[in-house]
Amino acid sequence: MGIEAGNIQAILFDIDGTLSDSDDLLIKNIERLIKPLTFYLSSKKRYSLSRWLVMTAESPGNYIYNLADRFDLDSLFIKILNERSLKKKHHIKEYWMVPGSKVLLNQLSDRFSLGVISARDEPSTMAFLNQFRIKEYFGIVVTSQTCRYTKPFPAPMLFAAKALGVDPRQCLMVGDTTVDMKAAKLAGMQAVGVLCGFGHEKELRRAGADMILRTTADLFKLFES
Repeated sequence: MGIEAGNIQAILFDIDGTLSDSDDLLIKNIERLIKPLTFYLSSKKRYSLSRWLVMTAESPGNYIYNLADRFDLDSLFIKILNERSLKKKHHIKEYWMVPGSKVLLNQLSDRFSLGVISARDEPSTMAFLNQFRIKEYFGIVVTSQTCRYTKPFPAPMLFAAKALGVDPRQCLMVGDTTVDMKAAKLAGMQAVGVLCGFGHEKELRRAGADMILRTTADLFKLFES
């Protein structure tokens, strides 16, 4: 397995765990909350516990959302989330960005068409892109509301490729989860798994990743030559 770099014309990015360091931000907040209750644990063990709590909390949410997708209830699901988002719009959410990823986007944007494919809703996706002033790098932004089915279905991938005017086989998907890898493979795309999110190397490779990188910023090394 490997990446055919010379065949790539467009690069598509997931957000959470790939461009946004959202999970690490949540872990940090949980570490702070549980510290008084786990003062006897080392900082390393406290981090591991916090990470496990985040993963456990996220898994049911992802399962429910994918289940809603399968039964055509995703539009209702998104409508409810958007209504809640609008009610809370006066609260400014803090986002973190994966170190080096903004520089990476600046470097790649001169050579490739870039796109975003996120399972986030549109308001939070745009909030992240606007906070770091990176929206200009992307020719297409696909959210959970763009297509009838979201990842792991290939529809968002195919939609992005068509919008960019690129054959799916000439696209590279970059993400941190098995969902990203599976959707890319179903769409006929190459896929890079990054370890700066919640994906583990073994599961990402099993889901079809053609290459594994430590972090998103390492992607540029693939095109240096």
